Amino acid sequence: MVELILLAAEDDVETVSDALMELEALSVSVEDADADGECEQALFGEPGMPPPRAGWQRSTVKALYPDEDAALEAATLLLAQEWAGNVHVVAIQDVPDEDWVRLTQSQFAPVEITPRFWIVPTWHEPPAQAQKIIRLDPGLAFGTGTHPTTRMCLRWIATQAPSLGGGWTRVLDYGCGSGILAIGAALHGARHIDAVDIDPAAVEATGRNAQANGVVLHAGLPERAQGTYPLVLANILATPLKLLAPLLCGHVERGGHLVLAGILERQADELRAAYAPWLHLQVSDRDEGWILMTARRD
Repeated sequence: MVELILLAAEDDVETVSDALMELEALSVSVEDADADGECEQALFGEPGMPPPRAGWQRSTVKALYPDEDAALEAATLLLAQEWAGNVHVVAIQDVPDEDWVRLTQSQFAPVEITPRFWIVPTWHEPPAQAQKIIRLDPGLAFGTGTHPTTRMCLRWIATQAPSLGGGWTRVLDYGCGSGILAIGAALHGARHIDAVDIDPAAVEATGRNAQANGVVLHAGLPERAQGTYPLVLANILATPLKLLAPLLCGHVERGGHLVLAGILERQADELRAAYAPWLHLQVSDRDEGWILMTARRD
């Protein structure tokens, strides 16, 4: 195991932490970068309540990864974001061996998407009220359902399926990660699902997760996406979403829907402008500072 150590300002701590979890971190912790020094700051909250601030004036953010290559890739993708100009890599270092499986499992509990639709790790029993369940364990590809962006996408699928699901004869999950959105669509009536990602590990994880959930989909590299679809899903990050605007819009058939996530609230106007030549994006959901943007092709 290796630890990616970053230095971030207080205003960036929450965004950096969320982004690292989306970039496959096994865990993320935040510490005072000035601890034990003259500039050390006390940061206390009431018992059982969140702290008054997300971080210290200068915060050390530590993210655990399975190997150095994964940590380097995460650092590269994070620093490429427009908002990460004041985030700096301090170190990438080895950490002692521990029972990481047990520690990782302890972080994940069943996640409610709607009262009847849940994500349940294999080591948990499903809640009694759950009628649709995705069985998903954390793996090399991100997308465990714990992050607001994933929850919003799945919530949109679940709430729109009663009226739109009959028309989801083809679905594209672009940047599929663990395949969780593709699996969620399949459980809500979608057919002929293409789940694509640039990472072969994500393609492999998607295939395994689909099999574990008893759904049929086609996982592969991006060139697998061909033609147009009634539903196109993409939960990535704002910068690649802007670059992919013409490609993703080109895959949405007339009358079809585009669903985008991985976008911070302050990035809404940037995404609207990037997609304006093809589609009119609107904010359809908000969760912990992140937004879901959707559009329908007329």
